[in-house]
Amino acid sequence: MQIGPYKLSSPLLVAPMAGVTDRPFRTLCLRMGAGMAVSEMMSSNPRVWQSEKSLRRMDHEGETGIRSVQIAGADPMLMAEAAQFNVSEGAQIIDINMGCPAKKVNKKMAGSALLQYPQLVQEIVTAVVKAVSVPVTLKIRTGWDPDHRNGVHIARIAEDCGIQALAVHGRTRACMYKGEAEYDTIRAIKQAVSIPIIANGDIDSPQKARFVLDDTGADAIMIGRAAQGRPWIFREIRHYLEQGTLPVPLHKDLERAMIREHVTALHAFYGEVLGVRIARKHVGWYLKDSDAGRDFRSDFNAIDDAEQQLDALGHYFANIA
Repeated sequence: MQIGPYKLSSPLLVAPMAGVTDRPFRTLCLRMGAGMAVSEMMSSNPRVWQSEKSLRRMDHEGETGIRSVQIAGADPMLMAEAAQFNVSEGAQIIDINMGCPAKKVNKKMAGSALLQYPQLVQEIVTAVVKAVSVPVTLKIRTGWDPDHRNGVHIARIAEDCGIQALAVHGRTRACMYKGEAEYDTIRAIKQAVSIPIIANGDIDSPQKARFVLDDTGADAIMIGRAAQGRPWIFREIRHYLEQGTLPVPLHKDLERAMIREHVTALHAFYGEVLGVRIARKHVGWYLKDSDAGRDFRSDFNAIDDAEQQLDALGHYFANIA
């Protein structure tokens, strides 16, 4: 799939997830076969751009692959300024967030709340596209609620205003993450516009990825929650799409080495104190199947030292081997 001048190495994208798609996680997913990893959401409020959190989210040092940065807000002028600022910091693609269902985002009339106001959608998209020379993409849901699925209308606005690729989560804002994603609206959007469409929602296996691509006609798929604790899902899906067969499972020793490498990278990226805290949730995702009783994870979450975290993981893996 092509976005402006950028050709993705595979039709697999990592969804932007706050607190998850930091540089260590993006790097790991790209290595595992993702074609692009969109960074965590950046606020359009300039007062927070120099905060420690924002500066870390803008950190792409040494990162390979296409640098796509997602921005969120409701004011067209501020969104345009945010786009320009992030391009000046190295963003190669700007992604506009109109899909986040979180209350703290929606109460500011940002994220998926914007789907209720097509005129404002048009104003924001137009302002951002005109403000930067890099490609601008958009992420939406199928609508505000099941009675107001206006994804096709929003998609046509996006195309008319210069959006170069559109990601669609197959749920409305009201649905949050409950129930099953629906792909009918994504299929209708694909048929209504000519820009690349990226399908998102409940894609958790190679077979499901193939089904969604065939069912919707989408050009690519975006994976979010299914990659938490399983970044090698991109390897599995990519092999299945290219070869038509499931790959040989990644050897357990390689998985465990990858987990330790990820934890080490988190310590280095965030510093020992914050890195130790953030490593806890990732380890929780990685070990949710092998540590069904949560005994090890409970002990791991009490560790406050980076080296002790790595030692504990080493002992755990040695014991289950």
